[in-house]
Amino acid sequence: MILYALILFVVLLVLGLLFIPIQIYIDTDSARYFLRLKGLVRLSFEPDEKEIVRVRMRFLFVERSFYPITDSHTSRKKHGKDKKMGSGRRLGFRKVIRLLKSFKVREFAWEMDTGDYITNAKMYPAFAFMDHYWGHCNINFQDRNHLRVDLRNRPIWIIKSIV
Repeated sequence: MILYALILFVVLLVLGLLFIPIQIYIDTDSARYFLRLKGLVRLSFEPDEKEIVRVRMRFLFVERSFYPITDSHTSRKKHGKDKKMGSGRRLGFRKVIRLLKSFKVREFAWEMDTGDYITNAKMYPAFAFMDHYWGHCNINFQDRNHLRVDLRNRPIWIIKSIV
C-alpha cells in the first residue's frame, strides 16, 4: 500500500512539473529581466557594478545571487588533451520553428527611435502595420527606445514540439 502511494506521489509530481507554467519576461524600460517557473524557481537578471550581470535565483524559499560571467576555469590546470565532446543530435530547422511557435506571447510592446527623423518616417508604415496585426509597435520622435515582452510556455508543450 505504501509502495502504491509512493508511486502515485511520484507520478503526480512529474505530471505537475510537466504542466507548470514557464514565464520569460523582458522589460528594457524598467530593466526587469526574469525567467520563472511559477511557484518553484525564479531567475532574475540584474545589472551590477562589479560584473556585467548578476543572477538572483529564488528556489522555493531560498534566495541566492551569483555572477554567471566570472571565469571559474582559470584556476584549473590542463591535464593532457581535451576530449572533444560529440555534438549529439541537432535540432532541425522545422523543430526550432515548432519550438518557437509553442511560446505564447502575452504582451508585446516596442517603441523605437533611431535618432534620425527621415529614417523614423521611413519606418513608420512598417511599424503601423505591425501595430495593427501583432501588438503595440510604435515609432516615436522623442528619443525613447523600449521593449517589453512576456512569453509563456509549459514543459509539455516544449516536449511535444521537439518530439
